Amino acid sequence: MSFEEEQRFNQWWLWLILIGLNLIPAFGIYQQVFKGQAFGNHPLSDTGLIVLQAFLLLFLWTFWRLRLKTAINEEFITFTFYPFANKTIPWTEVRSATLINYGFVGGWGVRLSSKYGTVYNTSGQMGLLLELDGGKKICIGTQKPEELGRLIEKRKEF
Repeated sequence: MSFEEEQRFNQWWLWLILIGLNLIPAFGIYQQVFKGQAFGNHPLSDTGLIVLQAFLLLFLWTFWRLRLKTAINEEFITFTFYPFANKTIPWTEVRSATLINYGFVGGWGVRLSSKYGTVYNTSGQMGLLLELDGGKKICIGTQKPEELGRLIEKRKEF
């Protein structure tokens, strides 16, 4: 019994926005620093434009590196959503595990939901809802609901 999945943000429109945001200060740097013409009516300083570009490139790089990795075996459920979460949950602490359609919980990434607890997802609306001893809930998004559903059914047989 094992399951592994690695997800990332792959929405084309998200990447279009992120790359588009990076093009604005890049053009400003070209216009203002290299051509010597002010970029806009109230331009940032050259240093300000360069710092803004560096920040946006770091933001783009962070999104590129974000991964939701899930691994499930007979003993543990492990998931990593760096830098937000790195958890290993023994099955002995899991009160219930259910494959659910959580719909749209206000976006992707890490979300707090009164119904599903902490939701970790990159896209879609299917996830593994874990209810832990003590009442805490965690929902881990999946792009492989059929495979994960079969694993959960096998787990219930034990």
